[in-house]
Amino acid sequence: MNIWAAEWHSKNRLDGERRHIIYDNCLPALFRTRRECREFIKDTYGYIAERPDLQIEPHGWRVPHAIKVKIIANNHRSLRPERGR
Repeated sequence: MNIWAAEWHSKNRLDGERRHIIYDNCLPALFRTRRECREFIKDTYGYIAERPDLQIEPHGWRVPHAIKVKIIANNHRSLRPERGR
């Protein structure tokens, strides 16, 4: 199954190039289709395209992109030692 996420992108002299998956309500914003992801980006971050002041220094913001992500479930044991042993 293809899962899509919105990727934040900014580039400025202070922080360099920064990219990360956008979170919504403390969870990664994930979508079943690219179209849903692009609609979320347009509704939430579309204003960046119309704001040259945010695209230049010191911000260097770019409109986020829809990217395909792969989710891997990692079942691992706790690293804490068990009590009583």
